[in-house]
Amino acid sequence: MSAAYLAQAASDKKAHAFHGKVEAVNRSTKSLTVKGEKVEGWMDAMTMDYKVDDPSILDKVKPGDQILATVYDGDFSLHKVQIMGKKAGESPTKK
Repeated sequence: MSAAYLAQAASDKKAHAFHGKVEAVNRSTKSLTVKGEKVEGWMDAMTMDYKVDDPSILDKVKPGDQILATVYDGDFSLHKVQIMGKKAGESPTKK
């Protein structure tokens, strides 16, 4: 299936805002392991792997980043992933 077809199929379903913390970046599977917050009407809070609609985000996101994405009913891919700023009171992680 083409990316355009998948995008059209996803857009025909109900969209939800998805917030979570990246636990791992999996370039080989083009996915992120995310500890996601509860999304009312879609999914309880849980950590799982999600495919991404734009693999270029895998070069930008890193473990510990807070993200915002769009998810669609019946689709476990993250669309329009955005990296959010640090929450107030969080200290930067040292390497």
